Amino acid sequence: MNRHATLDILKNKSVLYAEDEQGIRKNITEILEIIFQKVTAVDDGLKALDEFQATSYDMLIFDISMPNLDGIEAIKKVRNINKKIPIIILSAHTEQEYLWKAIELKITKYLKKPYNRKSLTNALEVAALELVDYNLDIKLTKDYTYNPSTKTIYNTKYFTKLSKNESKFLEYLIKNKNKIVTFDNIYSYVWGYEIPSKDALKFLVKELRKKIGKDLIKNVYGVGYMLEIEKIAK
Repeated sequence: MNRHATLDILKNKSVLYAEDEQGIRKNITEILEIIFQKVTAVDDGLKALDEFQATSYDMLIFDISMPNLDGIEAIKKVRNINKKIPIIILSAHTEQEYLWKAIELKITKYLKKPYNRKSLTNALEVAALELVDYNLDIKLTKDYTYNPSTKTIYNTKYFTKLSKNESKFLEYLIKNKNKIVTFDNIYSYVWGYEIPSKDALKFLVKELRKKIGKDLIKNVYGVGYMLEIEKIAK
């Protein structure tokens, strides 16, 4: 997969970026806004932690040295909540102590300042692949396969492109496969601050079922939905 296609995985994703140096924050934010659908930038670790707990994000990019709560301590608290979210550290620190901490916290990439656009882009590519578990073709059933870079569902007979909200919803279900995802979490992840009506979600599920099969997405009455892809025929 080429670089452009890999970064396309992020085009409907959200990132939380924490950096206390205003100039650096502005420059990096401008780059991120080209790649991600949603970019939230904050200037200290405590704000980053509060924002992470309040809103669903696909990726985190944290500086280490920040006021109120440094990046390492913020990430420790993040990992108590979410073990898998890709995290990139941007830091001037190169001491072995910080590198070992980064390894322990399962950091995706550790970039040393000063870094350039190419090194940042390389780190984002690695993190993008983490979001799909390094599996660019995701087998949903024996008949249906999803490609997150092209946002396409296909089988041996045809392929169909998913809409932006369909792909966001499906990828969220895939990340939480065989687990119930609540209505509130779906609203937050797919629509962000623009909370839709219940009918909008029902319509989204109905349209997606037409493309991936009616039995894959289970309705958990009064709670949310679940994607069942545990047993896939070989």
